[in-house]
Amino acid sequence: MTRLSPARIVLYVISALVLVYLILPVLIIAPISFSSARFLTFPPPSFSLRWYEQYFANPAWMQATRVTLTVAFFTVVIATPLGVAAAYAISQSKLRIMRIIHMALLLPLVVPIIITAVGIFFVYAKVGLVATLPGLVLANVMLGLPYVVISVLAGLQSFDPAQEMVARSLGMNRLRSFFAVTLPQIKSSVVAGGIFAFISAMDETIVALFISGGQYQPLTKRMFTALRDEIDPTIAAISTLMTAASFMLVLLASTRQKRSG
Repeated sequence: MTRLSPARIVLYVISALVLVYLILPVLIIAPISFSSARFLTFPPPSFSLRWYEQYFANPAWMQATRVTLTVAFFTVVIATPLGVAAAYAISQSKLRIMRIIHMALLLPLVVPIIITAVGIFFVYAKVGLVATLPGLVLANVMLGLPYVVISVLAGLQSFDPAQEMVARSLGMNRLRSFFAVTLPQIKSSVVAGGIFAFISAMDETIVALFISGGQYQPLTKRMFTALRDEIDPTIAAISTLMTAASFMLVLLASTRQKRSG
């Protein structure tokens, strides 16, 4: 039986503490969402589904949910093909300009989100996209695009480009050979990138606070407003549902990537 070194034990302990730190909020919020109390109370005095019922019966919450799902859907529809095309071009080209484009596409992951939100707001204010559905979609496409690019590039690195070259030597053009040979072999990476873009659009808060309004408020902004005005366990119920949805989507993306690997 091999003995663990002190350094490895310390690493395991630190990893466990970080994991507990990340999971602890969920372990508190989830029970609160089933509380029968009028306000956020932990531990809950008794369990009830009243806050989930209130969420599904409230027209304002349902409108915000529809906006969130609509924005997330169109984000995936737009960001996925754009990300696939960009990743393919980056992987195929040896030009220095493609490295610059690659870095530019990843900027939303590097630049502080508050700076990005302020910049988007000032641009939208000039072109009239504040508090509009297209404005929300375009902003989330920009924020979700890096996830698609990263995921698809990872898939392309494990793909043998000689297979596509063979297809092209047999008479296929580049576009047809990509759809016939390359895309089927990287589809798991494409799906994973689309899932992460969907999660990004569904969970985005800071940008939504700046550019959404009126009838086009996503769940995250409405939750923030509700926390400011009145705190009740409905927020906990919505948070639990969104966390569960995000977890299932991440699990699906991870499973598909493992299969492709």
